[in-house]
Amino acid sequence: MKDLTKYEKARIIGARALQIAQGAPLLIKKPEKVMDPVRIAVLEFEASKIPINIQRPE
Repeated sequence: MKDLTKYEKARIIGARALQIAQGAPLLIKKPEKVMDPVRIAVLEFEASKIPINIQRPE
């Protein structure tokens, strides 16, 4: 992904973890023994699979 601040990264992962916790389909193959939505969201983020865009004011 492009250069993101730590706050943008936390917001993206937090939003995706909430979606996963509420039953959204996973965007990566579920790793064995990983049940934590936050960990799954981090894995999706690292694989650049999260379809969330950041718009910064100009």
